[in-house]
Amino acid sequence: MALIALGVTGGIGAYKAVEVARLLQKQGHEIVAVMTRSARRFVGPVTFEAITRHRVITDQWTPGTNADIEHISIASDISLLLVAPATANTIGKFANGIADDFLSSLFLATAAPVLVAPAMNTNMLANPAVQRNLATLQSRGVRFVDPGEGYLACGWIGKGRLAEPADIARAALLVLSRARTLTGRRVVVTAGPTYEDLDPVRYVGNRSSGRMGYAIAAELATRGANVTLITGPTSLSLPAAESVVRVRTAVQMHRAVMDALPGTDALIMSAAVANYTPQAVAGQKIAHDDGPLTLTLVPTADILADAVEWRRRDKRDTPLLIGFAAETHDVVERARAKRKRKGIDVIVANDVSRQDAGFDVESNAVTIITDNGEEPLPLQSKASVAAALADRLEQWLKRAPAPVGSGA
Repeated sequence: MALIALGVTGGIGAYKAVEVARLLQKQGHEIVAVMTRSARRFVGPVTFEAITRHRVITDQWTPGTNADIEHISIASDISLLLVAPATANTIGKFANGIADDFLSSLFLATAAPVLVAPAMNTNMLANPAVQRNLATLQSRGVRFVDPGEGYLACGWIGKGRLAEPADIARAALLVLSRARTLTGRRVVVTAGPTYEDLDPVRYVGNRSSGRMGYAIAAELATRGANVTLITGPTSLSLPAAESVVRVRTAVQMHRAVMDALPGTDALIMSAAVANYTPQAVAGQKIAHDDGPLTLTLVPTADILADAVEWRRRDKRDTPLLIGFAAETHDVVERARAKRKRKGIDVIVANDVSRQDAGFDVESNAVTIITDNGEEPLPLQSKASVAAALADRLEQWLKRAPAPVGSGA
């Protein structure tokens, strides 16, 4: 049985949170409700007290509340923070580190998984500021129950209504089943592009945003893994990784990965590392003229191949080596050949020629290739792909011995 903090914010969907609490209680979980001031305009605290049989937390300034710094106490005790409904205002607070009430303070203080069920007007949901806040939270490991479409309280018809209680409860149970399942495991994740400098102004790069790698790092951290994120240049908010190493070039990423390998359970190479780099970097900006410019490019080191060699040389079975193959044609065939050529354990193939998947978008569709065959994952959010990959990583690691020097 788990203790769940149910955050209720000020939307008409607040009445559905009562049913969410009841459904989770039926599964044997204990619920403590945390209501914002606006939420109490829609549903009274007495209703939640009657359902949960716990005092409802409504104000961090209530006399006695600070005797044991209650938001810290609850933050340490809960197995899940579930916020349903979550308004645009609360989502904005969470994304920007604002702690001006009990719920937002609890969000910052807890290390438990967080599940958020947004509910708001269609235009509010689509607003770039709200979308940016949602993306920020997702990159940090927060999970979401997507709002539904239909008739809204404002009279509009569209996306934004709170998901149904059964769907929210089901998502909460799924998060609880995954919670801290990778505690004690050390995973290195690479993300983003590399930039190969031509001169002090220009570089050769690619369109990788880092979203896939950041989603993987966030998901693994949520499950308790000790995550080292090695990231190329991106504009994304950092996930809750244990350690972050920023790099710019393929050489720097190679060095960072090789330094991180000892004691690692798994290496997930989701970064789009340059295969070629300029032979020489001009000391000054290359002057513009009317003639053609010839660049000589030389191959970069193959990080995964060197990781395979490092593992073989030390007669190790770990770390588990997982690569990504970004392809534009014959995707699975080329990924299959790449896995065999490099000698890695798993490769994840994705078609980066698609407009709705791959580079610089929020969704992805991949095929996971192992010794046991090929498993396609349909188009879905990169967070969902990360969760699916983490599910499989848990199973792969159960069959793998602990790495030398891990203390396990």
